[in-house]
Amino acid sequence: KLFVGMVQALLPTHRGWDPGALLIAREMAERFRAPLYFEETTRLLVDLNRSVGNPGLHSEATRHLSLRERREILELYYHPHRRRVDAAIDEAVRTTPDRIVHLASHSFTPELNGHVRTADIGLLYDPGRPGEVAFASAWLEALKSADPSLRLRRNYPYLGKSDGVTMSLRRKHAPERYVGIELEVNQRYVEAGGLAWPKIRRMLVETLGVALQLRGGTGPEG
Repeated sequence: KLFVGMVQALLPTHRGWDPGALLIAREMAERFRAPLYFEETTRLLVDLNRSVGNPGLHSEATRHLSLRERREILELYYHPHRRRVDAAIDEAVRTTPDRIVHLASHSFTPELNGHVRTADIGLLYDPGRPGEVAFASAWLEALKSADPSLRLRRNYPYLGKSDGVTMSLRRKHAPERYVGIELEVNQRYVEAGGLAWPKIRRMLVETLGVALQLRGGTGPEG
């Protein structure tokens, strides 16, 4: 009862999911005919973007469960998804002569713990990988040209080198073969609705196309 009650209370919040992120990913995948890998498992059960051993892998709703129960959750929901993504990137890197651009779609709450987030769009990447710096710069420049009023940030509201799927793939693939970028969009666009929400989605897709043309590479992998 405690577990169910906690999940019900948190699921509609940013703790439960990333509003708008999957829609953006689907539209990008459709536009660029790119494979899309996603799950609709709430991170209240297990966070698919965290590594095993990370304290944030299980939320406050599940970390109290027994070791056996948590392992069952990993086998049912976590490992299948991570294996699919790993296998897809491995195959793309192996068979494609160009570098692979891998995009992860996220959204962030406009306010967290009383602090207002000061960005509309953030791009997360590893500053130590030149290909990721170049690609993020090209995309941000295209976004700035499309709408100078947008508040654009690098490695915000999180650090691109934080634990996640892209970081795990960087350990496996050379910088000249793999570019991992995490897109973060302010959830205020989803919450407000109206014309601003479809407008920013179209802009993201169009400017991604510009960045891909400028920097080359295949993809994006979703």
